[in-house]
Amino acid sequence: MSEPDVSEPEVSERDVGEVGGQPESIGWGRAVLASVLIVVVGAVLFVFGPNWLLTHLTGLSRNGRVAIVTVAFFAFFALFVWGLRRLQARHVI
Repeated sequence: MSEPDVSEPEVSERDVGEVGGQPESIGWGRAVLASVLIVVVGAVLFVFGPNWLLTHLTGLSRNGRVAIVTVAFFAFFALFVWGLRRLQARHVI
């Protein structure tokens, strides 16, 4: 019976940097720009988008428009949250 290999496993620099390491800071200018862009995109998706839909879906009853815009609002929200999470995971924001 042979003995198991107990040598040290190979660890790359990338593995060491990701374990418990802090992400690189992005700086004030980039942080302000990112926050302004997030607010603008959020305003478009959550204020102007549903309002535009309500004013342009004229062939439906009030309840039909409300239902479509409500579903669209939550779809916009899910897309917005997913996008922010992807940007955060890639250390863009």
